[in-house]
Amino acid sequence: MKIIVGITGASGSLYGYTLIRALYHLGIETHVILTEMGEKVMQFECAVSMNELKNYATIYSNRNLFASIASGSFKTDGMVIVPSSMNTLGAIANGVGDTLLSRAASVVLKENRKLIIVPREAPFHLIHLKNMTTLAEAGACIMPASPGFYHRPKEIWELVNFMVARILDMLDIDHELLERWGEPKL
Repeated sequence: MKIIVGITGASGSLYGYTLIRALYHLGIETHVILTEMGEKVMQFECAVSMNELKNYATIYSNRNLFASIASGSFKTDGMVIVPSSMNTLGAIANGVGDTLLSRAASVVLKENRKLIIVPREAPFHLIHLKNMTTLAEAGACIMPASPGFYHRPKEIWELVNFMVARILDMLDIDHELLERWGEPKL
């Protein structure tokens, strides 16, 4: 299995970092693109450097449009953009493929693979909603970073794991990150 993870400059880098580590621990080949602001926000919010990320995945420059993941012939099982800024979401919704992240997302859509976009913005205005609708109509899954609370979280990592678990579920990847509703405790 091969998954692409995009990380933009929206707040919420912990979701992306946790997903990358989970994929690594599940033995899934992971390819990561960070926007310039995504890298800065990751460092600021998580104190995680590019060198640390290289331990878990193959990292690409967002300017490298010659990267293998920019081509439909490079088979992947899907892509997750987490967190997604509204700038990146809007670029993808409008077919702008001038960065590796937006190009890879466009390729995933055209190849009918899973594209999961996790916007981390509130509130949404009409343009945000229209762009999300456009992407949903094109086949993307829009999954706002809105963790549930029915599992009675006590610490932030439980909220983060909830969202990462939902992302893994959408990718049909088995995991044990959360207690499922109505199932006995693990």
